[in-house]
Amino acid sequence: MQHERRARSLSWRAVGIGFLASLLIAALDPYGLYVIQGSYMTLDYSTPAAVFVFFVLVVIINGLWKRRSPRTALRSGELITIYVMMIAACVVPTLGLTAQILPVLAAVIYYANPANGWDRLIHPHLHPLLAPRDKEAVRLFFEGKPGATVPWEVWLPPLLAWMPLILALYFVMIAIMVIFRRQWMDRERLAFPVTQLPLEMVNEQDPLLRKPLFWLGFALPFAVGSLIALHNYAPSVPAPKLNVYVPLFRETVNWSLRFSFPMLGFFYLANLDALFSLWFFNLLFMVVRGYLNIYGVEIREDLGGAYGTPYIPYKYLGMGAMLMLVATGLWAARSHLSDVFRKSIGRGKDVDDSGEVLSYPVAFWGTVLGLLAMSVWIWWSGLPYWATWVYLLFMMVLFFGLTRVVVETGLAEAVAAMIAPVFTVAAFGSTPVGARGLTALGLTWVYSADIRTTVMASSIHGMRLAERAGVCSRGLFWAMMLAIVVSIVASVWVTLLLAYRYGGANLNRWFFLDGPQFPYKWVAGKMNNPSDPSTTGWLLTGFGAAVMGFLSAMRQRFVGWPFHPVGFCVGSTWIMDEIWLTCFIAWLVKFLILRFGGLRWFRLSLPFFLGLIVGQYTCNGFWLVMDYFSGAKGNQIFWI
Repeated sequence: MQHERRARSLSWRAVGIGFLASLLIAALDPYGLYVIQGSYMTLDYSTPAAVFVFFVLVVIINGLWKRRSPRTALRSGELITIYVMMIAACVVPTLGLTAQILPVLAAVIYYANPANGWDRLIHPHLHPLLAPRDKEAVRLFFEGKPGATVPWEVWLPPLLAWMPLILALYFVMIAIMVIFRRQWMDRERLAFPVTQLPLEMVNEQDPLLRKPLFWLGFALPFAVGSLIALHNYAPSVPAPKLNVYVPLFRETVNWSLRFSFPMLGFFYLANLDALFSLWFFNLLFMVVRGYLNIYGVEIREDLGGAYGTPYIPYKYLGMGAMLMLVATGLWAARSHLSDVFRKSIGRGKDVDDSGEVLSYPVAFWGTVLGLLAMSVWIWWSGLPYWATWVYLLFMMVLFFGLTRVVVETGLAEAVAAMIAPVFTVAAFGSTPVGARGLTALGLTWVYSADIRTTVMASSIHGMRLAERAGVCSRGLFWAMMLAIVVSIVASVWVTLLLAYRYGGANLNRWFFLDGPQFPYKWVAGKMNNPSDPSTTGWLLTGFGAAVMGFLSAMRQRFVGWPFHPVGFCVGSTWIMDEIWLTCFIAWLVKFLILRFGGLRWFRLSLPFFLGLIVGQYTCNGFWLVMDYFSGAKGNQIFWI
């Protein structure tokens, strides 16, 4: 009966509306980010664009539809289908792919000069099919020209050459989440805080939108955000300041005191031990870093810039912790993984996979073949085959580990402490990788460096939503893939149009100026100064893994153990530096509510915190629309 109900929920009109919504997000987000230069809407796991469009769809469009024709209005399963497609589409336009791949591929030509020597060091080793080589076309991409058109003959060959890798990566991400869905949802019962909002918004038995506390929570960030927006229009309008930096430890550390309405809402849905550990370990890392700075203790090593955390020892500690997080997760899932494997080789007739997005054989063998295809592509790009598998291992560990952190803690803004290409070279040295291999690793920045949102996370959230809302799982795979492909095509097309019209260097400093140069600065640095395997790095990585293993063992053995391992894993990252205060407030408020009011008060207060999320993201979207009509630029209300 449940399977039949699911099968009816995935309708063609829901997929059609999801297609249009995904197209809308992918096409308009680059315009809002680059031309209007407003709030970021697709940067993180929080998917503000999806929340904003979903709010408009549920409250305004479907609300009016229900009044006119209740029988034909969109049902909850259809609304969830649309939402799942939108969060899949949100992965692509900015940090997930498009804002990385276009500038990074062009930057190696445009920013080459006699001083950095990229034309001498990097260009001879750059695969001719993987980046545009026409210097005039690349110049116009960054500088723009009135009336300039996109030279598709320059861009299509490299973009098409990249698509097999990107699509294989996305398929593998979805397939791995299919394999782990039952383990995480049914056996470990992870919290999945990010999915609770859309489920509550379509709950017809206890409508969220009819609760006054929701609208109170909605009004607070909307009012504050609107004051900030009006202040940007007219500086005489007073606006609250939501972030302050306090210099500590003889001004060697800038302590961030930032408050984020939506992150407060997401954190409120997480478990108390995870919340406590996130802010506790962040403060601990900050204090240790401060004292080491005072006494001049530092490690000098080129690890590709400030990705994850700017402090080198913490990069290695975080990588070791992430490796152990994944290892303990695999060990905990060993029984389930055995069932999946038996089903995949035809010996698991007792294993039911009828409710999965893909059958277990398709997911398992698809993962194997997908990884093989990725390894061949990366080897073809120039990386030695042994290093290709080392890099793939580290990359998938980071993607998998971050996804685990997000679904367990509600950390909708998350990064890893270190990135895979850099750790590959740090672990084994630059000489064995070679100049051509270093260049190939530089290209992997496109999809495995400054990444704050992934298909892996969006797909497991989609599976959770489908399971809770009764949506046809098998059909949902194709709906997600449709949204992803549409988002790739639309966001690439619009970004190229805007870059050639306005000049990418005029649109966004990080995406077009600073960010695209980091991989090639690192590559050139390693070519000029070859490095051996980092003994210190291995020791710190091992220590990080040991501490993570200890925390995991203590949590399993002792009920009430206060330190959740994920706090140590990501507590040192720059993004936790920015949101630790919000995490602390969420922990304190939730602790007090549960302590004095119990679960009843928690449930009664929940609409208020969900309203904080919707109110902030609706405010962002509302002012992007207002800025479009007013012609205002740079009215950024929200970042984190």
